[in-house]
This record gives sequence, C-alpha cells and structure tokens, in this order.
Amino acid sequence: MERISRNERACWVLVGGRQRLGRALAENLARDHDLVLTSSRPWDGETWVNDLSKTARIRTLVWNAESPELNSRMMADLESLKAEGWAISGAVLLAGTFPEHPLGTWTPDLLEATWRLNLGFPFLCAQTLAPHLVEGACLQILLDTSIHRPWLKRLPYSAAKAGLAALIPGLAQLLAPKVRVVGHALGVLLPAEGSDGAFLAERTLLKRIGEPADLARAVRYAADSPFLTGEILTLDGGRRWVDR
Repeated sequence: MERISRNERACWVLVGGRQRLGRALAENLARDHDLVLTSSRPWDGETWVNDLSKTARIRTLVWNAESPELNSRMMADLESLKAEGWAISGAVLLAGTFPEHPLGTWTPDLLEATWRLNLGFPFLCAQTLAPHLVEGACLQILLDTSIHRPWLKRLPYSAAKAGLAALIPGLAQLLAPKVRVVGHALGVLLPAEGSDGAFLAERTLLKRIGEPADLARAVRYAADSPFLTGEILTLDGGRRWVDR
C-alpha cells in the first residue's frame, strides 16, 4: 500500500518530467498524485505546471546531468522534501536523448556525452532516490525497444539503454524487499516531427503507434502490482516481432 503525504495523496518523482512523454505522464498522474518534477534547466514560463498546481501539490527541481554539483544538489533537494513531509512512494526516470550517431561519426567526447545522460544520469538518480523511497515504493525506469533490436544508426544510444536494462534486475535485488524496480522498453509513442506515422504503425503487429496514455497505464499497472519486480515490460505494439 502506498504511503501518503500530509494532504492524503501519494507522492511521486518524475525525473525528466517536463517535455513530451514526461509532461504527458505528469498531466495524467496529477489527477490523483502529488508530483516532484525535475528538469535540466529552470522552470520559468511553464504555465502548464501552474495548471496542475490547481489540483495537485507540485514541486519543480533542476537536476542537470552536466553539473559537477549534481549529486549534492539531488541529495539536498530530497532531504528538503523529506523535511517538508513528502513521503515518496514512486519514481519514474524518463530523462534521456535520442541522438543519431552512425558508424564513422563516433568520437570519445560524443560517446561520453551520450552515455552520461542516457546511462550515467539514470544510475546516479536511482542511487540517490533509493534511500528516500518509502517501503513498498516502485522505482520505474524508461528504456527503449533498442534493447531487443539495436538501432543501427544509434548504436551508442542503444548501448546505453542495454546497460540501463542491466540495472533493472540488479537494482531490484539490491533494494528488495523494501522497493520494487520495473523497466519499460518503449516503442514509438510520440514520433518525432516529420516522421511517417503510417509507416511506423504498419511496422507493428497492432498496426498503430503508441500514445502517452499507453505508458501511463503501464506505469500505473507496475505501481499497483506488489508482486512485480526486476522485470522489463515492453510497449512496442509487437514491433520486435515484425521483420525489418
């Protein structure tokens, strides 16, 4: 059972809860959760957050993966939340990039930057959040279907997600029985601008691309399944079973 904060609502942290899927998930969860939303930059001008604040308690934080003070910043913020009575019963790590880096373009700096945000940052966030999650909490981490079929033009990104996939069962063992850990390997939910939606839909068994609501349902399912941990749920419409 989820512990609740002082105003009788469960509190979750969304790391990367600002744009696209992060914002969509925040808007869905705010109906019945209080939320802590993080971003790599200040939250000035995000009027949609003010709208969420009309029905939920919302806290916005700046956690920048590029900052040398990231660890101390995260620890200080979480201690402040604890002092204010936030009982964190869920966390979703969404932050990441989706760069295209084909063979022949790789450099040490490029690889380090790709892996820092898509692999190192989630590892550090999970480590820092873990002691602040209440008993029975669920830590959820967004991956990519590239863990099943690597993107050939995005191999550095795919390698980062494969490394992150190893964190799911490992962290589940380290945090059990207090905290559960679940991963989500996502297919196309919000295609990039200019993408051919019909083509992408045809390359799935279900003949459609996903929607943010598909992720929200999966996240809620994992949170409400007390016997589920150490697993990666794949949300790709059956894409990996379709020939290239």
